Amino acid sequence: MQTAAPFPTLTRNTTERRSTVRVTRSRAAALAAAAVMLSGGCGGSSSGGAKGADADRFSVALTEPDHLTPGNTSSDYSITVLDTLFETPVSIDAASGKPVMRAAESVTSTDQKVWTIKIRQGGAFSNGEPVTAQSFADSWNATAYGPNGWTNNYYFANIEGYDKLNPEKGDPSTDKMSGLKVVDDHTLEVTLTAPFSQFPITLAYIAFAPMPKAAFADLKAYDQAPVGNGPFVLDGAWEHDRQIKVKRSPAYNGERRAKAGGVTFKIYAGRDTAYTDLRAGRVDLLTTIPPASTAEAQRLLGDRFLRTPDGTMDYLGFPTFDKRFANRDLRRAFSMAIDRKAIVDAVYDGAFKPMASLLAPLVPGYRENACGEACTYDPAKAKALFDQAGGFSGTLTLWFSNADPSYEQWMTAVANQLKQNLGISDIKLRKVPASDYLSSLRERKEDGPYRNNWVMDYPSPQDYLEYMWGAGNRMGWENKEFDDLIKQANSAPGLDASLPLYQKAEDVALAEMPMIPLWNWQNQVGFSGRISGVNVTPYSKNLYAISVKQG
Repeated sequence: MQTAAPFPTLTRNTTERRSTVRVTRSRAAALAAAAVMLSGGCGGSSSGGAKGADADRFSVALTEPDHLTPGNTSSDYSITVLDTLFETPVSIDAASGKPVMRAAESVTSTDQKVWTIKIRQGGAFSNGEPVTAQSFADSWNATAYGPNGWTNNYYFANIEGYDKLNPEKGDPSTDKMSGLKVVDDHTLEVTLTAPFSQFPITLAYIAFAPMPKAAFADLKAYDQAPVGNGPFVLDGAWEHDRQIKVKRSPAYNGERRAKAGGVTFKIYAGRDTAYTDLRAGRVDLLTTIPPASTAEAQRLLGDRFLRTPDGTMDYLGFPTFDKRFANRDLRRAFSMAIDRKAIVDAVYDGAFKPMASLLAPLVPGYRENACGEACTYDPAKAKALFDQAGGFSGTLTLWFSNADPSYEQWMTAVANQLKQNLGISDIKLRKVPASDYLSSLRERKEDGPYRNNWVMDYPSPQDYLEYMWGAGNRMGWENKEFDDLIKQANSAPGLDASLPLYQKAEDVALAEMPMIPLWNWQNQVGFSGRISGVNVTPYSKNLYAISVKQG
């Protein structure tokens, strides 16, 4: 899930996420003291004063989505809306972290390579069109079709025929993957290029949602007014930089029936302003209370304040294609010179968790101290290792986006620690516009360490390791042993058999340290007294389950 929005995601990918083939969603923490938000984000009367048709509607603070087509966004702010409008084949159970059926009735395989997906009968899009196996095949083919240039294209790279839709040269010879076979209206057969035991859990990601035939008449128009198969339906036009309204869908007959009549996503420029509105009763739900306001929020909101775990991670990546950063001991010295806890305490008021693992704690296979000494703050050992590696000469440039003021705060802290602990005197900060940051990394324009962020798509080590450290990664890092271990883990007969292999791959990446783990996000959720049933998890905000109190 890469970097740039004031409202981080609880489940999947942010702004700077992924490798060169991915787009990272990022969480923008907007800690600036701006008091102004985008037009219409804050509005007149308090939510508590809603009357008439709006009496059964609640509001959610959000930042402006980039797209509303399931295959063309990995940003959390978009996915928050799409989760109300669409239903993927499976979802993730918050208690077990395992897939449970949603639009699918079953997902089975005898060899981990050929998968049969049975689509639940009776499902319908909000325009009345039935949800069929073809609905999924059409959506997946459109996402995988290279000329469309959709963000989630890479999720389908392990399906047979993907390469024909994404040739290295020239135009595709087809717009359909040979690995997708519509057996009948409710059966989709998927043939992968190799066995992949994690396939069922990947189907929880929004890229695997279906699209109706009506969408393909005008995909650009559909992006502005999507028709989905979820518990809500769009209610009026997407009012850019102001609000998006959805209402209960009369066509939905699944297990996530909406309890409220509607949801208004109020668009804010920063979460400080959103938090102010939460306190004033002008918005009902904020899932990303600014860390600096956590103590106050706990005191003011009481049992209307929730702290939830998250899969999002921040890292410091190295451009290993630059010979100045090719020495692994130099990279390990940088890691040992960074005091993660001090930065988390100063910038995030202790709300985030310093990390010594490439995986978030809620991911199967996580080991608390997988990194060992290389992620332990030790200025003396760091300096000795730095000198042993030959040191660093010239200007050290630290790259980050301007999407959130906290990024510059912690990068400044890193710069100061590197100066003090390693003796690097010439350090400059390179703040890049959020709109250009990911493209700069994809084009490998960075000439120094850079902020990298990953938002979990689904709880599997593969989601982190393969996409960020595997082939085509941003760092330019190549390691055959790592790649072979990932392939073996992916082909293992099940999760239990795959975990030791993923852990060995993590050990290889940690030993080489092309990217330094820094901290794991934790979310602070606050809500008004108007609503009940708030149950934000690392996998979904579960807005369908929220009720509006009457009277």
